[in-house]
Amino acid sequence: MSEASFEKRFGLLNSDAALGVLGVALFLTAWELIGRSGVAGLTLPPLSQVVTYALEAPRITLFSRAVPATVKAMAGGYLIGALAGIGLAFIGYAVQRLRAGADMGATLLHSIPAIALAPIFVLGFGRETAPTALAAFNAFFVFYVAASSGLSGNAPIFRDVMKVYGASPMRRFWHVDFPAALPAIATGMKLAVPGSLIGAILGEWFGAPRGLGLLIVTAMQNFQILLLWSAVLLTGMISFGLFCLLSLLERHVFERFR
Repeated sequence: MSEASFEKRFGLLNSDAALGVLGVALFLTAWELIGRSGVAGLTLPPLSQVVTYALEAPRITLFSRAVPATVKAMAGGYLIGALAGIGLAFIGYAVQRLRAGADMGATLLHSIPAIALAPIFVLGFGRETAPTALAAFNAFFVFYVAASSGLSGNAPIFRDVMKVYGASPMRRFWHVDFPAALPAIATGMKLAVPGSLIGAILGEWFGAPRGLGLLIVTAMQNFQILLLWSAVLLTGMISFGLFCLLSLLERHVFERFR
């Protein structure tokens, strides 16, 4: 890598990271100032007060039980949604006649609000499994759209070249279409994280024995504002942290395959 390209690449990275940190800092500062001003009343305490409350020993014990349960449900649903979404996209790619039906079916499922399906999922999968099922439901469509658009987004000239040289469909898939789809799939991996986490928390609202969703509902019903915001803050931190990690993976995949 030349010095100029090194500076160009890492200069851009530093610029993006600096802007991201600045945006987060502005958001947190606004939260603190609005909370201190009292403009939003008792429903929005200052960030410093929420953090202090969350770091007290009883809350650390409470969150140490809730966070693993939510992350476990999210991770399981994320994996299932990824397998289902990417698998259906591959089927639509392999059998082009099924592509329109797969698109329509995935879109139809996605048009149903997850909160409307939550009671059905609880009845069908049970209260402990419903968070994982809803996390999978939310992740499925993102993975399907990312994989199907990636597999069909390659320039036709590359496939034509492979055909001219007599490459089999499987060889075209592994050497042309699949590598070209990886950047889109990597983007889908990043974008599916928040939806998957929301699905897990939504599932916990409907009677799960533990998890951040249960804490949020309990705090809301009992007007425990600091507990409510502490759970929301933790949820945001988990989602944002995973999003940033997968953004790094996405950047690596883009540099390698695009």
